[in-house]
Amino acid sequence: MLFLRAILGAAALAASLSMAPASAWAAKVSVTDVLGRKVEVEAPVQRVILGEGRQMYFVAALDKDDPFKRVVGWRDDLSKADPDSYKQYLARYPVIARLPSFGGMKEGAFDIEQAIALKPDVLFLNVEAKVASDEASLVDKLAAVGIPVVYVDFREKPFQNTEPSMRVIGKLFGKEKLAEDFISFRAAEIARVTDRLAKTPGLKRPLVMMERAGGYSDDCCMSFGSENFGKMVEIAGGKNFASDLIPGTFGTVNPEAVVAANPEVVIITGGNWGAYVPGGAWVGLGPGTDAVEARRKLSGLAMRPAFSQTQAVKNGRVHAIWHQFYNSPYQFVAIQEIAKWLHPELFKDVDADATLKTLHERFLPLPYEPGYWVSLERK
Repeated sequence: MLFLRAILGAAALAASLSMAPASAWAAKVSVTDVLGRKVEVEAPVQRVILGEGRQMYFVAALDKDDPFKRVVGWRDDLSKADPDSYKQYLARYPVIARLPSFGGMKEGAFDIEQAIALKPDVLFLNVEAKVASDEASLVDKLAAVGIPVVYVDFREKPFQNTEPSMRVIGKLFGKEKLAEDFISFRAAEIARVTDRLAKTPGLKRPLVMMERAGGYSDDCCMSFGSENFGKMVEIAGGKNFASDLIPGTFGTVNPEAVVAANPEVVIITGGNWGAYVPGGAWVGLGPGTDAVEARRKLSGLAMRPAFSQTQAVKNGRVHAIWHQFYNSPYQFVAIQEIAKWLHPELFKDVDADATLKTLHERFLPLPYEPGYWVSLERK
C-alpha cells in the first residue's frame, strides 16, 4: 500500500509540474534513433522522462522560455556530476527540486514502476544504458503500457550521433527548425577551426596527452581513444596520444607510456565532483569557477610522475577544460579553445569564451558565467 501511494504521489506531483494540455494536432510520428531503431511517438510530446539529467544541455535549448515544462522525471546525475549548472537552474526554476528523479540504468537504480506512473510520452535513454536496459527488458515492459523509448548519444560517439540526437529530439518536441538552427551554429563554429587548418600548409600537429577526470582518483591515467575528447584534439589540429592505445572511446594508458611519449601538450578534463570525491584533487571547472583554486589544483596534477618531466610541463603547455563538454552538444566550444592552445598564433583571433557566451545568449535560458577552462602560467 505504501508503495502504491508513493507511485500515485509521484504521478500527482509530475502532473502538477507539467500541466500543458496535449496538442490538438498531436499525431503519431515515426523517428529513427541513433541505434537505428524506428520508434513511433505521439508528438509533439508533452511529458518526457530524461534518462540522463544532462540531456537538459540540449532540451533547454529547445524550450528556452520554460526548459522543464515537458520534463516529468529525470535521472539524478546533473546535480551530482555538474552541481554548478544544477544550482543555476535551481535558482531560476526552483520547481526542479520536486521533480521525480531516478538512479542510472547501469547501476540498476532505474525504477520502472515509477517511470510508468509518471505517464511519459517518451523516455530518452543514452546509448550507454542499452546493455542494462536490455537486461531489464525495459523497452518491452514500457512498450506494453504504450511508452516508447528513444536512444540518443552525446558521449560515446558524439561526432557521429550528436546531430541525429538533436534532430530526433527536435522533431519530437515540435521544434525542428530550432534544432536545425542549433546544428547550423555548431557546424559553423567547428568550421572556423577546420577550414583554417585545411588551408595551413605543412601543419605540425603537436602530440597531446588528454587525461580524463584527472585527480578524480589517485590513479593515472584515464584517457580517450579516437572519439570524444580524443576526436576533439584531432579536429583542433593535434595528435591524440591515446588514439592508437585505446580501441574504444574511453580507456586507460600507462603512466610510463606517457613519460616515454613526452607529449608537447597536456589537457586534463575537470569538473565539480564534490558529490563523488569530496576534497579530491580534481580541477573544479564549470560556471562560476574559482580560477585561482582551479589553477592551483592543475599545478598539483602536473607534478605527478607521468607529467612532471614532459616538455608540456617544462614549456607551460598544461591546461584543464570542463569535463561536461564530453557529454553535451557544446563540443564546438572545446574545439575552439583546444585549437588555440595547440596553435596560438593561427587562432589568436578566435575567442571560445565569446562563442560560449553567444551560445547562452542565443539558445540557453541561463546567463553566461565564465569558468570552463584554465591554464598554467608559462614560466
